[in-house]
Amino acid sequence: MDFKLEVPTALEYFASLVQSDEQFPLLEAAASLAQDEYPELDIQEVLDLVDQLSSRLKQRLPSDAGALQKLRLLNKFFFEELGFSGNLNNYYDPDNSYLHVMLRTRRGIPISLAVLWLELAQSIGLRAQGVGFPGHFLMKVRLPFPNEGQVVIDPFTGESLSKEDLSERLVPIHAESGLLRDGHVSDELLKHYLRAATPREIVARMLRNLEEVYTSHQDPERLLLVRQRLMVLLPQVHDDEE
Repeated sequence: MDFKLEVPTALEYFASLVQSDEQFPLLEAAASLAQDEYPELDIQEVLDLVDQLSSRLKQRLPSDAGALQKLRLLNKFFFEELGFSGNLNNYYDPDNSYLHVMLRTRRGIPISLAVLWLELAQSIGLRAQGVGFPGHFLMKVRLPFPNEGQVVIDPFTGESLSKEDLSERLVPIHAESGLLRDGHVSDELLKHYLRAATPREIVARMLRNLEEVYTSHQDPERLLLVRQRLMVLLPQVHDDEE
């Protein structure tokens, strides 16, 4: 008897990854977005490469390293030693959203850089999460006692952002909304915008970035592939729109 092993399509593979919020593999789902453009891409190779980076990072950590020391070592490793940064010269290149390309070029957009940084952060035990900030994805880390507090980081530059920095970024959005107090964003509003993004929300934002790029490029074939993934990822949203 002959058995035929059917290889799932890129969309079927993506659908299998994003079925459950409880078991949502953010790194793998994000890496798989490139398979429409790079059909021969081996996702396991991408995951293995990230594992290698994680192992290199762990070798730099003292056994008694606290959260703040881990954060400093991670940022030094990621932004200085590995040289990851934002792609200022070609920000709207779709390759900036494809993790395997970013791992080679060390250039990306905030959200793709954040996905990789978050994976490394969590691998060394940091309480790190993505933040779906308007216009510019961010990252945050919760530090325990004695450095208790929250650090918000711009993945594009590696800079830590103060409360004032964050407020300034929101002022143009709410300039005419009546929600500002003496020209500043309230603590309640800032807290709302610093809410942790779920893995599903992160992948959806990556897809919407690609949707915007391919719309501007007037590329209906690639646009269709992106929208098919969005329908799989957010079926309730699309059902409500019908």
